[in-house]
Amino acid sequence: MGTVLKGGYVVELEPAVVERVDLRIEGERIVARGPDLETTPDDEVVALSGKLVFPGLVSAHHRLHAILARGMPNVVRETYQDTLEKGLWPYEDALDLDAVQVAGCAGGLEALQCGTTTVCNLHSSPKAVSGSLVRLARGLHEVGVRGVLAYAVSDRSGAVVREEGLEETVGFAQKAQGRFRGQVGAGPGFTLGPDALQGLVEALKATHSGMHLPLAEDPLDERLSTERHGASPVSRLLELGLLSPKCQLAHVGHLDWAELAQVIATGAWMVHTPRANQGLEVGYAPALKFGARATLGADGVSADLFAEAQAAYLRSREAGQPIDVLRYLANGHRMVSQHFGMPVGPMREGALADLLVLDYLPATPLTGENLAWHVVFGLGSRHVEAVMVDGVWRMWARRPLSVNPSVVSEQAREAASAVWARMGEAR
Repeated sequence: MGTVLKGGYVVELEPAVVERVDLRIEGERIVARGPDLETTPDDEVVALSGKLVFPGLVSAHHRLHAILARGMPNVVRETYQDTLEKGLWPYEDALDLDAVQVAGCAGGLEALQCGTTTVCNLHSSPKAVSGSLVRLARGLHEVGVRGVLAYAVSDRSGAVVREEGLEETVGFAQKAQGRFRGQVGAGPGFTLGPDALQGLVEALKATHSGMHLPLAEDPLDERLSTERHGASPVSRLLELGLLSPKCQLAHVGHLDWAELAQVIATGAWMVHTPRANQGLEVGYAPALKFGARATLGADGVSADLFAEAQAAYLRSREAGQPIDVLRYLANGHRMVSQHFGMPVGPMREGALADLLVLDYLPATPLTGENLAWHVVFGLGSRHVEAVMVDGVWRMWARRPLSVNPSVVSEQAREAASAVWARMGEAR
């Protein structure tokens, strides 16, 4: 027994292909592709009538907990440092485990509805470290979204919290299975002292994974790292061998060419976050210079990777450095395939069945040659009609199948109000 998708236009991103073929899914994988596949009486046959079958999208740098911060009162944004010290960090300090799980569910639901089937999440909740990644995973599991989760280890809340963070990120990475994988996470370079960096070295040895951290989001990262620790974040990371092809580095907006070239040479994934960069007014990251392993992440903005791709392309054009937006999206699949040890993204035999059905009726011909222009100027999350993750329908006819959106949003509003109240009490 399987699921057969018939009569749809199947999309692949790189090399770009748009082809009217059928797909057969059995268990968690695509097992056959071709015109007019045969079916059996036990099959679930889905007639798509010309709709698009699109790979599920990937947010390679995500902050699920940020969904409870939207509209948060009294956020000071005069400088990047103000945003961290008077906004983001007090907010993270006010999170408890219940809020973390609710954020995982609400953020996962938003991702699902936008067609984002995998989030690579970097989490921080210094007053609720132990168990936080498991609670995030529970929230995502309710919705059915795939997750690669890490705790952001740092020294900003002291040595005890740093060690809790190391234990949390390593423990989750060692036991994650199914739709979940773990990574070693870290905060910005200037929040990492020598003991934190050494702890990360040991964590990578224990997990055989890569590291997920923000790098050079703002010039503050290098300035404070040099003032506090005597060297730039890149120099310190390279000295200890912390960068590798298993790592993913978010933002990467403020490195000189020499340091950027050193980072690219390690093979690390570079995650471009254009909408978040705009929101924080930290300047344009030179995405065209990120090399062959560049991809996209939503950070703390909505999980709409169609919108992220459009922003990335349009900003790159404005900067006179146009990027290949299809490659950036496809690299998200390549990175996640590396994490899970099996192909995610290709609409081919053997790949995990993470896919979207898009109700998109183009006003012009749609081909592999012009797919990028449809992605940038036409396609959007509003076209997401159905979502499959791991071979299971998670959304159908625009309705999530395992959660009630009204209940999830009500729980999120209650959790957000409680977090905001604790922030007010702490001031």
